[in-house]
Order: sequence, then C-alpha cells, then structure tokens
Amino acid sequence: MKDRNRLFFRTPDEIEERAYAEQGFLHLGRVLTDAGLEAMRTESMAAWRAEKGEFDPAKTWLQNSLLSDIHHRSAVVRDYYYRGPPVDVAQQLIGPNIKGVTSQLTFKMRGNTKAFGWHQDNGYGELEPYNSLTMLTALDDTDESNGCLWIVPASHQRGQIEPGLNLADKQAEKSIELVVDESTAIPVPMQAGEAIVFHCWMLHKSQGNFSPDRDRRILFLRYADADAVEVYNNRRPRIGPLLRGNTKFPEVERFESDLLQRDGK
Repeated sequence: MKDRNRLFFRTPDEIEERAYAEQGFLHLGRVLTDAGLEAMRTESMAAWRAEKGEFDPAKTWLQNSLLSDIHHRSAVVRDYYYRGPPVDVAQQLIGPNIKGVTSQLTFKMRGNTKAFGWHQDNGYGELEPYNSLTMLTALDDTDESNGCLWIVPASHQRGQIEPGLNLADKQAEKSIELVVDESTAIPVPMQAGEAIVFHCWMLHKSQGNFSPDRDRRILFLRYADADAVEVYNNRRPRIGPLLRGNTKFPEVERFESDLLQRDGK
C-alpha cells in the first residue's frame, strides 16, 4: 500500500506550525502526483455522476454541491483520507491520536453561481477540543473566477463565534452566514493537486463559479483529536475512523473497522 501511495501522494516537506498557530492556515502546495490527481478525478467524477448527475439550477445547494462519504466510493480517496499526507499533517498539528471526521466532495460545476457564505467549519457541528482542522485538495485550478476559497487570516483567534448547528437534526437544510469585516479577507487560489489546511475556527467562504468553461472541484477532509466530542449533541463522541494512535471511546475504535482492515491498515 505504501509503495502504491508513493505513486499518488506527496507529503509536504515542512509544516510551519508557528505560522499555522498565528494565521490559522497553511498553503501546503502540491500533495497529489499527476497520477494521483488523474485517479482521484476519475473516481470522484464516477461517484458524482452516479449520485448527482449534471448541474441543475432547480436543485438545492446541497444537491448541487456536496457528496458525503466519498471514501466509501473511491479507493484513491480512501487511501488519501486514511493514510495520505492529510493524516501526517493532522498528527503534527493536532497530536498523536487522530480520527477522520468528514470526507466529501464540494463541487461548483460550471453554471453553479451560488456563493457559500462566511462560516467556521466548527459551526457545522461543534467539536471539542477546539483543534480540529480541514484540508481542501483542489482537483481543478481554482481562482476568483470559478469560486476559490476566501479566508480572513488569523480569524481563528476569535474562537467559536456562535454555537454549532446540531447536525443530529436532519429535518432541514441549514446554512450559516456570519457577518464579517471583509477588509482583511484574501482569496486563496490553488492549482490542481495542491492543498490548504485551516483551523476549525477559520472564517472562510467561497463565491459562485462564474467561469463559462471551468469546474471547481475540491475534496474536503476534516480531522479531529481521536477523543473529540460533539458539544451540540450532549458531548457524545464524534464517530469517525481511528487513523492514528488511541481513543478512549470503543465506538470510535470499532468504527469502519471493516474498511480499515480491508485496506490493510
């Protein structure tokens, strides 16, 4: 498995922990090889088309933009999520005990001009300890014309702005749109195969895709301390695959053990 991953993934040479602590994000550069990028695009798009089809302006933002648990549908994504560069980065920035929290595709296909407003990822289900992180990996070149990420550097130092949405409530689509002073906001363009990692309190948004001929496809992965709990859900453990180290929660240790064993963890 490790030999196979060398063909697909590139671990960043250096993680600037001090810069991450001060600014709340790091642009990691290229983390996918050409072969890895091609394989991830191919498998992700097969899953996307099977579930979502083409962009439809009559559908909701959730239907047009998100596909959850993509690691169940793509072996390359699963390898990357379980043992690729994101896990190494998470272990260095969070600590020795790491679990996966989310794996999803966040796509803005051409024609999808809907913006996603300012928010913190910890607003979509508040986790404690407050050191979880998000890693976005670009499957396309992303810039301001096709809906790249915008952030407010160092905004994570404000802490949790408001309680996280209760993700146990599945009754309705909900979104967060915080009021933010955008005077210090910056765009974060990426080339295909590059990644950015940011803190769970980082203020960020994305505009719509106004490019007439380019998609904006991103793999969204989130990681947390293996013992992280859901503040919004009576402090129950956040369930996710245990990827490094140990956990005090048996339900986390057992979670997705079939996938982990099948993949030779």
